[in-house]
Amino acid sequence: MRLSAEERREQLLDVTKRIVIEQGFHAVSIEAVAREAGITRPIVYGHFTDLPGLLEALVVREGARALSQLETVLPQPDLLEALRAYLEVVSNDPDTWRLVLMPQEGAPRLLHDRIERGREAIVARLAHGLPPGSELPDPELSAHLMSAYADEAARLVLTGRFPPERILELSRWLLRRLR
Repeated sequence: MRLSAEERREQLLDVTKRIVIEQGFHAVSIEAVAREAGITRPIVYGHFTDLPGLLEALVVREGARALSQLETVLPQPDLLEALRAYLEVVSNDPDTWRLVLMPQEGAPRLLHDRIERGREAIVARLAHGLPPGSELPDPELSAHLMSAYADEAARLVLTGRFPPERILELSRWLLRRLR
């Protein structure tokens, strides 16, 4: 089966992502990607100039994917509903979120930089999007703590040890106590 250039590029990024998730960034090489994709190295080089270019393309794609998924979650006015929606997004695309929330050793600096910029944008959006009348004394600090809580809840879901329902039940309990 012959793939279009865009389909081939996506296939190579998918293969690279799978290698990273299963074996870590240190296992990614042009040779390993070509072998896993069942093609030759020159085909990989035809789409990505070098290994850093391939990894950068993966980071850019997965970062954009994660941020677009968050766009569906952030408009939620109810904190518990927003957390539920976030955990659902994470559960539906665990490999992308593992890269974003649990970057492995050897991850490119670019990944860490993009994660940090993404977090800053989310925190800013949370701080400005808190419901009117929430009367929080420090919206910026509240947004940081809510973001950290949600990210840790998502990491716990990704470990497989804690289902979203369990986290939501505890979160519901905590929110009732805070009122």
